[in-house]
Amino acid sequence: QVQLVESGGGLVQAGGSLRLSCAASRITFARYHMGWFRQAPGKERESVAAVIRGGTLTSYADSVKGRFTISRDDAKNTVNLQMNNLEPEDTAVYYCAAAETWRAITGGAGGVDYWGKGTLVTVSS
Repeated sequence: QVQLVESGGGLVQAGGSLRLSCAASRITFARYHMGWFRQAPGKERESVAAVIRGGTLTSYADSVKGRFTISRDDAKNTVNLQMNNLEPEDTAVYYCAAAETWRAITGGAGGVDYWGKGTLVTVSS
């Protein structure tokens, strides 16, 4: 059974930084595009950042461009999200995701193949 396990969430003041990590197991990691989604209270889940298999291309939501950086390590089966200059609007549960299609991992049509259980990020003002 595929597992995606997130870590690194927590409480931080506005302007601060957090680094989320996702460890994948029981998956041919290099075959999948990887990404991070988030869901704030009362809002739909949205794509935050994605990295293509091989790591040569990334994509970001407009709201996080210039502040968040996604990276992957295929040797360790991990994907990370470095979040800088955090804002209260970034408060959400962050989910790691794996998908076979780029459209799905960037929030478009089609389904994500695997989800983590999520980690809570709270940014205080």
